[in-house]
Amino acid sequence: MGKIVIAIDGYSGCGKSSTAKIVAKELGYTYIDSGAMYRAATLHFLNHYLSPANPHDVEKGLKSLEITFQLNPDTHRQETYLNGLNVEDEIRSMRVSEKVSEIAAIPEIRKELVAQQQRLGKKKGVVMDGRDIGSVVFPDAELKIFMSADLETRAIRRQQELLEKGELVELQEISNNLAERDRIDSTRKESPLRKMPDAVEIDTSHLSFLEQVGQIVELARNTIKKEEEYASND
Repeated sequence: MGKIVIAIDGYSGCGKSSTAKIVAKELGYTYIDSGAMYRAATLHFLNHYLSPANPHDVEKGLKSLEITFQLNPDTHRQETYLNGLNVEDEIRSMRVSEKVSEIAAIPEIRKELVAQQQRLGKKKGVVMDGRDIGSVVFPDAELKIFMSADLETRAIRRQQELLEKGELVELQEISNNLAERDRIDSTRKESPLRKMPDAVEIDTSHLSFLEQVGQIVELARNTIKKEEEYASND
């Protein structure tokens, strides 16, 4: 079976990452967690007291930034490593969530991480989620998905995610954080969040997790079939 690139974009709290991981598993594809990469970069800048507004700090931070992924043999989960240290849980904290959009808006940081992501996608057979995957990272992706959901649903989902990690945060605080991230992500000059004309939009407000995964897997298989038919007739 042929392989394609699947680009999944959308708002925070729509379940992009968790959905992309299972879609990749179902198809036997590699999952590139762009959100985790930006979160890891944010944690790196926070831990070293580096300001994204200071060009010298940005240059210094990028020189010592190495983000990798490793599969945990016990949990079978892909986990994020920052300069050799497992930071999978730490990058999901509110401390990081409050700053990640600010870090992600810095052109030099985006350029470095996009270059890493594009190298990973050259062989195809990858699924990647984020906010500029279909527009910047993989503009030629064979399948582009744009996930959305209403703000209240997204806030409840994020609160549950934090509770499962032992972090109790008021729903209103999470809702405000998501709304602010939406504003920043959609209006920034560098690679703003936007739905591409050739992307398929999936509103997950009233879909179960398995339903949204199923829809994307079906779209992927149909796209792969069309690509194979096109190649055979070429």
